[in-house]
Amino acid sequence: MNPDQSMVQPPQRGVSAKNAKAAFAFPWLLYSYIANELLAPFFASFLILYGVFFLVRLIPLLEVVLSLQIGAADFIRLFAYIFPHMLLYIIPMASMAGVIVGFTRLTNDREILALKACGVSLRQMLPPVILTAAAIASLTGYFSIRLIPVGELGFKQLMFQLAMEKIEHGIRPHEFTQALGDIVLYVDRIDDHNQWHGVYVSDMRGRTQPIITLAKRGHMEPDMDNLRMTIVLEDGSLHNNQGKDSQVIGFGRYQLQIGLQLPTRVGKENVTHRSRGTMSQAQLLEAAHNAEPGSKAAINYLSEYHKRLVLPVGCFILSLLGLPLGLQAAPGRRAVGIPLGLGFFILYYITYTTTGMMVEEGSLPLVLGMWLPNILFLLLTVVIIYRVNLERPLLPEWLQHWSALFCERTLTPFLRRPWRIFTRSRHRERKP
Repeated sequence: MNPDQSMVQPPQRGVSAKNAKAAFAFPWLLYSYIANELLAPFFASFLILYGVFFLVRLIPLLEVVLSLQIGAADFIRLFAYIFPHMLLYIIPMASMAGVIVGFTRLTNDREILALKACGVSLRQMLPPVILTAAAIASLTGYFSIRLIPVGELGFKQLMFQLAMEKIEHGIRPHEFTQALGDIVLYVDRIDDHNQWHGVYVSDMRGRTQPIITLAKRGHMEPDMDNLRMTIVLEDGSLHNNQGKDSQVIGFGRYQLQIGLQLPTRVGKENVTHRSRGTMSQAQLLEAAHNAEPGSKAAINYLSEYHKRLVLPVGCFILSLLGLPLGLQAAPGRRAVGIPLGLGFFILYYITYTTTGMMVEEGSLPLVLGMWLPNILFLLLTVVIIYRVNLERPLLPEWLQHWSALFCERTLTPFLRRPWRIFTRSRHRERKP
């Protein structure tokens, strides 16, 4: 036997299987480290953005809060209902910012360079980003589909309830109540069950002479389904005068429906109007089915249905886009990830708003128009990640040249003109 052959060992099946298993094992330590680096700036960005949106939402709400004299408990309930709607825009921004900031820090500290030197490619860094983005997008989808309709409906009903309580507290015995607009109400006595006795109502709505209603008993009932109030009168008479003619009608039970006259608007939103935002996904589909096919009402219902699905998917795509933007940083070089991310985020919502308006106007097909921003940004994200993986710049050279030429010939002269006017005015002011 050849001595060289005697030195050859037979293949060990157990060792090779173990090595093969290790080769295909997931690097959980790497994944957990990258996910931890992404979640820390995500929560920080979330708190900052929520504070900003909270103040923006609080300003138009203060007028209603002060007018209805809302207490601390009801104030907390109001913002609990508003909370899911704000998160629909806060979470995508915070998720994208978290990915950008996390990878910017890893790049500036040369950790990305060390990972690449150890053979870790960009594709191996993608799974923790995808899992984190998918989890955040799923949370956004839950808020969009489930909590936002419930929150908006609860917000409107709570505002209606507070307005009702404001009116009921303003109705006092032996006083004329004018909190109902063109309706004047007088009650002789109110018992412990909030039942009125000796009721006088003067209705001037759309009339030159009032309709006088007298009743022995009465009470007020809220109509939550139609978000309005109903005054129920029992055992009385209605007096209607028109010129020289007069009419007296006796009744056993008479209902008088009244709309709210107190502040019921928060910014541009009317809380007494039940909008598409308070409907569930099944209700939107049912309303679109009951409407005339192809009508504007049907398109509006279906666009709201797709909107709640489009935005969570957009959150996932924007989070993935933050990966190549965060890798644009380098030691000693200005970090451009956050400005670029903000620009892409604004561009996404401009595209989303534009296509949504075109869908409602009938210029674009419904499904294509609603999902077009996600399709475009998904292609953009794939192209940018591919170029960054090949160590290429984000944009091709011809596009960079075109952008620089556009800025030089269009934006720069446009911005220089007001600057020259400002410097000339300052120079004139300094002259004696």
